Amino acid sequence: MSKSEARNFRSVAREAKARLKNGFWENYRQDLAGELARAKSEGLNESKVERYFAGKVTYTIRGGGEDDEFYERVKKLLLSEGEVSDAIGRLTDKEEFSRLSYEDRQRYTLRLSERYLKALERFRRECEFERRG
Repeated sequence: MSKSEARNFRSVAREAKARLKNGFWENYRQDLAGELARAKSEGLNESKVERYFAGKVTYTIRGGGEDDEFYERVKKLLLSEGEVSDAIGRLTDKEEFSRLSYEDRQRYTLRLSERYLKALERFRRECEFERRG
């Protein structure tokens, strides 16, 4: 194992230890139990709810990255105006887009579309399982 890998491993271990000390997993179990009870009472598929929250905690542990900022923009748009036909145009960084070549604009639009669809799917799951929207 190289020095950088050892340092990375140590930092991951430190983060895991901090989660244990702060009661992260106990809180997760309590939240999950509450959501499973709510799902059962509302007739929702409990395994779907469990998978959703497992994915959510995995995402939290790994860190959201740049997609969190993008997701917040999409969420704001969806909450204020709903699903609109020109969402990609509204989410496009006009300044960056204007500097791109034709081929790069195509790639940019495609990547933005993929990110939007992922964010839309995440928003729908949150609305379904966390009663938002």
